[in-house]
Parts: sequence; C-alpha cells; structure tokens
Amino acid sequence: MLSAEGCSDRRYRLWDALPDEYEWVLIADPRHVHYFSNFWVNPVSFSTCERGLLLLERGGKATLFADNFTKRSAVAEPFVDAALVGPWYDHKHSVMNRDHVLFRQLQSVKPQLHAARGLVEAEWLPVMLCDELDLGPDTRALELGSIIRQLRRQKEPDEIALLERCMRACEAGHRRALEFIAPGMTDLDLYLEVELAAQSAAGLPCVVYGDFRSVNGVTPKRGGLPANETLGERDLFILDYSVVIGGYRSDFTNTLAVGDPTSEQVEVYETVQAALLQAEEELRVGANAAAVYEAASRVLQEAGHMPLVHHCGHGLGLGHPEAPILVPQSEDVLMCGDVVTVEPGLYVEGIGGVRLEHNYLIGDSGMRRLSRHELRLK
Repeated sequence: MLSAEGCSDRRYRLWDALPDEYEWVLIADPRHVHYFSNFWVNPVSFSTCERGLLLLERGGKATLFADNFTKRSAVAEPFVDAALVGPWYDHKHSVMNRDHVLFRQLQSVKPQLHAARGLVEAEWLPVMLCDELDLGPDTRALELGSIIRQLRRQKEPDEIALLERCMRACEAGHRRALEFIAPGMTDLDLYLEVELAAQSAAGLPCVVYGDFRSVNGVTPKRGGLPANETLGERDLFILDYSVVIGGYRSDFTNTLAVGDPTSEQVEVYETVQAALLQAEEELRVGANAAAVYEAASRVLQEAGHMPLVHHCGHGLGLGHPEAPILVPQSEDVLMCGDVVTVEPGLYVEGIGGVRLEHNYLIGDSGMRRLSRHELRLK
C-alpha cells in the first residue's frame, strides 16, 4: 500500500500549493483521503462505498473521521495522528445513518475549524455537513478538489510501486489469456481465467474490470464486460483491462487471435504496433498530449486508414482516465511524474479490430515503460 513517507510528502506538496492564510483543509473525496493518509476501504468488503473524512492542519497534524465498521474495513492502517471513530454497529442496537456518524465526530472539532481560516473539498463534502458545522462560503474560496487532482499527476515512489504491483498482476492475466484462448469457449470462460491468474499473482482479492469482448469483420469494435458469447474461429479478442489494488490501477491491452489469424488481421495488428511505437517516441516532459495522438494517428493514415477514432491514451492512477488526455484537441502537456497509457486502435470492417496498449512513467530523463506484457496475436 502507500507509505508514511509518501503520504507526508504529498501533504507538504498540498500546503505548498495553497496560500499561507489557510491553516486547515477538510478532505472528503475517498481517493484523496487515501492519497494523503493510506486510508482506503476495501472494495471487497461489507463497507464498500463507505468513506472517511480527513482533516489536515498546516502544522502537520492529520485526523481521520470514520465509523467503527468503516475503519475496520480499511486495507491497511492509516498514517494519521488521530482517528476519531464513532460507533455505528455494535451487534446489540439498531443502526443509524452512517453518514451521520461522521457528522457527529466532526462536531468535536467545530470550534477549531472556526478559529482559523480553512478550506473544504466542496466537490465531495455533503451540504448537510457544511450546514451543521456552519462552514461559510469562504471555506470554498478555492477549488480544493481540482488542486489535489493536479497534484496527483506527480506520482511519488510509493504510488509507482503500487502501480507496478497492479501491472505484474495484470501481466499474469495476459499470459494466461494467450495460453487459454481457443474457438468454442465463451468470453466469460476467458474472463474467469484472466481474473483468477491476476488475483493469484496479486496475492489478494482485487478488482478486475475492462473490455473482454470478441470482434470480427461484421462488428470490428465493441467493449465491456463479457456477455457469455462463444468465440468464433476468425474472431479477434480485445483484452483491455485493469487490476485495482489499494485504489491504484494498471490498464493495458493486447488483441488475441481466436484460432489462426488471417493475413489481413496480421497486417492490421502490425500497423497498430507501428502506431504504438511511434507514439512512444513523443513521450517526454514538455510534450504536448495532442502530439502523441497525432504521431499514432499519422501511422494509421499513412497505411491507408482513417485517423485514430478514440483517444491515444490517458493518465493513470487513482482515476481512469485522468489527466493528461492524449486527444487531438488536448491542451495538456506531459510533466515529470505522469503515468500514462498509449493505446492506438484500428477497427476495419470485413477484418476486425485491434487495440494495443502499454503504460509509461514520464521522467526528467525520458519515459520508462512500466507494463511488460507480450504483444502478439498468437
């Protein structure tokens, strides 16, 4: 999971990004509570979709607010100075609205919030809580959530380590798919094999989601979770999926032949590979995201096809997708610490569709490819 040092570094970067007059911030987005404290509710638990709140003070103190069942459902111990945990369920009494437990805990710090100037993450904080704590409009003078999202682009070493753990698990699923795929099985059969391989490699229950669908000359492009459809001899299977561990995720793709590929399918595959490699050449600090898209799209067009019909890639981390977005009219510029995907695709009627994808870390000395799965049809 995340480290104490990483959480501390991210808090310092937050305070550096805020004007000096702000003495506290109240974090509400569960991803951002995690980002600054390592508090992440296990999505495979009875408290999935529940949350905590985090109060950060410029002097360095961090206080977590949660109910007792949400706290015990965390994937790891949070790095905080205090945890104000309210009783919600004790196996003896009826339960109240869990959000109200958070509200009650925060009442204990109401005088402190009024004694100094602070900011709330208004994008996620409930209106009822603002009313109960008498948090006026001055606490929403800055878009705190947007500031944090920008900070998220610069990945710390603990985040990179967690992303790479996701990627090793994702690679195991890709290896299993190459071994297992065959005509006559269903897309659900393949999904279950991939999920088992990925979770086994991860060493813990985790979320596996993405595109697990076959395509062909009649339907060259589609995606989504498996539909229990049988794979045909001349189908292609677009395996584009993520493994999520501790809120962070991988996201990379291969396209597999079901049976023996046709010469036309091989040609499409090789064209997309060339587009991927050309886009890689543009990955550097200061590069325009639009230029990465154009590099990949140009290869497709020079081979006689339409321009790239979807994004060429996107940022990756706690969200999917997140900035920077590699599209024709993107205003994003690659920065040191970005983790991005590059995923050109080509979908041709009468032949089928191919999409390939790798994940990369953008650094001062260039890019580093993080994903290591093998790109091949068979």
